[in-house]
Parts: sequence; structure tokens; C-alpha cells
Amino acid sequence: MKQITVRCKSMLNYLWAFMMIVGILWGALHGNMNLVTEGALNSAKEAVSLCITMVGVISLWTGILEIGQKAGLVEQIAGKMRPMLNFLFPDLPKDHPASQAIATNIIANVLGLGWAATPAGLKAMEELAKLEMERETAGYVSEVGRKEKDRGRDSLRGKDALLPETGGIGNVRERMASNEMCTFLILNISSLQLIPVNMIAYRQQYGSVNPAGIIAPAIVATFVSTAVAVIYCKIMNKK
Repeated sequence: MKQITVRCKSMLNYLWAFMMIVGILWGALHGNMNLVTEGALNSAKEAVSLCITMVGVISLWTGILEIGQKAGLVEQIAGKMRPMLNFLFPDLPKDHPASQAIATNIIANVLGLGWAATPAGLKAMEELAKLEMERETAGYVSEVGRKEKDRGRDSLRGKDALLPETGGIGNVRERMASNEMCTFLILNISSLQLIPVNMIAYRQQYGSVNPAGIIAPAIVATFVSTAVAVIYCKIMNKK
């Protein structure tokens, strides 16, 4: 996974460098270097201005979500969402810690708070990985760890369980994502949004006459994508 990440970053670096070099050479060949310089300075100014705008929006909505968590509102909403979570994740144990993180992630995505949904998403994946360890799924528990656990069980039963030496820390098999992980990831990507905060902020920053006009199309588009995601997950989980 790390190797794939490094390759992707290197590819993006080459891509951006190629685009910048081509743009500069094109401007130089056509005698428009002054426009290239002016465009670079204006773009830098717009980037800083946009970052300042987004910091304010992020601070506001993330603060609201944090207040909701401290007040227990998010937990109450998560409790109301339990029937839906049971439908989406039928094999997830009741009151498992992952349920709270998944619910928080869904709430943040519905409000268009992608940046606030990320920590909850990472926490949910971490808890789902722990669940696979408890299930002793191959790849999540090393062979040595499994044998040590079996040895502990046998010793409690009064049996002499002598095991051969394995020569180091256990051979961990390649991990495979569980059904719960795949379902959560697909739902997180499709993510139904009622208030697309990011798009509204971008449209307002660039002078849109009606920044909130994107709300209705966004609801329709994300509703359809989420419905397709749920249907796909239910079909694949049955295989």
C-alpha cells in the first residue's frame, strides 16, 4: 500500500511539473511571458483568498459539529440511525464502537462537512479492523498471535500445548477488506449531502449570483449515487 501511495504521488508530481513547463514554454514561444507571470501572481492571490474563506467556513461548521458531539446530540442522532445501520451492516455487533464512528461520519457527510467526516471515517475503519482481529480473520491476526491465543486457551483447560518454534514474529497474511469496510467506504464516497457547504463557499467566492442554487441538484445527485451504492453493496454482500 505504501509503495502504491508513493508511486501515485510521484506520478502526480511529474504531471504537475509537465503541465507547468508546457504552459511556460507555450507562453515564451508566443511572446506572452508577461501574461504567464500575471496569471501566476493572480492565481496565488486567489488561492490565499479562497483558503481564508474556507478556513472560516470550516471553523464554523466543524465547531457546530463539535458542539453537537459535546451536547450529546450526535449520539442521540446515532441512536436514531441504529435501524438504518443494522440494515446496512447486518453483521456488525450491536453497540459496537464502530457504529458511533460510522454514524458521525454519515452525519458530517450529510451536512457537507467532508473535512470533519475524515477523522470519524478513520476511527470507523480502525474499529472495523479491530473487529476483524476479534473474528481472527486471516491477515489481521498473525499466525504466532493465533497460536499464542490457542496456547492460552489450552493452558486454561489444563492441557499441555507444546508448539514448534516459528522463528520470529508471525507471518501476517495479506489483508482483505471485510464486507463492513467495503460498504462503509462505498457509502462514504457516494455520501448523501443535504447542504453542500464546500460548493456553496466556492460559488460565493467566485461571485455566483445564487451560491445556494446548487443545493437541489446536489441532493438529487447524491441521493441517486447513495441509492445505487446501497443496492450494489447489498447485492455484493449476498455473494
